Amino acid sequence: MVEFLSRLPETDCLTLCHRVVDGLCGREPPLRMDRSATWSLQEWLQLIRSLKDVFRWAVGTDSSDQEVLALLSDVGSSRADVVLGVLRSRQEEVRLSLLDSTYSMSSATLQDFEWQLKLALSSDKISSLHTPLLSLSLDVRENGALQPVTMEMSRDELSTLITSLEAANKVVLQLK
Repeated sequence: MVEFLSRLPETDCLTLCHRVVDGLCGREPPLRMDRSATWSLQEWLQLIRSLKDVFRWAVGTDSSDQEVLALLSDVGSSRADVVLGVLRSRQEEVRLSLLDSTYSMSSATLQDFEWQLKLALSSDKISSLHTPLLSLSLDVRENGALQPVTMEMSRDELSTLITSLEAANKVVLQLK
């Protein structure tokens, strides 16, 4: 749907692309009333959605110029060069915006942690236990308030936690 850009002069195309990036970054998005004679409402919405998708995809996948130009082949070389120029000049802003929206999916953040290794020698039911236990204290900030979370884990529970954290880290690395 980016081919709708061919209806605009290059200078207006440049302005529109910058306004789309502004909208992605949480500032003033482009307004349809400025271009109501150029596109229908449906065309306008498709164009804006397509431009946002191009910017998100190109920054999120760290695409090369050739990949972006191939994606914009329907637009024409002059408009594609304008979109690519805006993308490259504002790439860091879009990347930070994408990271911010990803981080804001969860309101809780880890502020600090402390751990201790303990050896349980016995319990009220077993006289000789000799079981290592990990005591983990987390300080989690949620909605501005600091909440302490404390847990005690056996070797098997710790192994499960480490496996889960490694899997989560793998997913985060794939998103980068």
